[in-house]
Amino acid sequence: MRKYHLLIAFLVLLLDRTTKRMIARDIPLHDRRELISGFFYLTHLENRGAAFSLFADSPSEWKIALLVLFSIVALVIVSALLWRSSHTMTTTGVGLALILGGALGNLWDRLLSGRVVDFLLFYIGSYQWPAFNVADSAIVVGAGLLAIEILFVKSPERAKPA
Repeated sequence: MRKYHLLIAFLVLLLDRTTKRMIARDIPLHDRRELISGFFYLTHLENRGAAFSLFADSPSEWKIALLVLFSIVALVIVSALLWRSSHTMTTTGVGLALILGGALGNLWDRLLSGRVVDFLLFYIGSYQWPAFNVADSAIVVGAGLLAIEILFVKSPERAKPA
């Protein structure tokens, strides 16, 4: 099953790199294209912070190095967990593979340019959700799958009567 988990991570990385490259090529920085009026736009933003622009305005000169270090530590942990749990196709394995692919996509950007291209922008009424990208989406979906697994799926040990 490891090859399928690695394939999922690779496909997330490939989709992330492709979409970021297309956005950077086709939409000028800070511009946007309306896809669903008042709700969904493609934009071109460059995020020097963490996911959803957290810490983007921080003046710390160590910010990028710390984000890269955090990403590398997360990749090592996720890879180890994925390696241990990859004997069967499970929600946990898919979640970890999505996180791995997303983390690689954003780390790639940070290592090459010190920033991440964000381009998916949603509005609900006057509220704007922070722009994000495919890698961020994969990380959030992967974390959601892990949370569902932890909260709602009974392991064989917990399912046995006492």
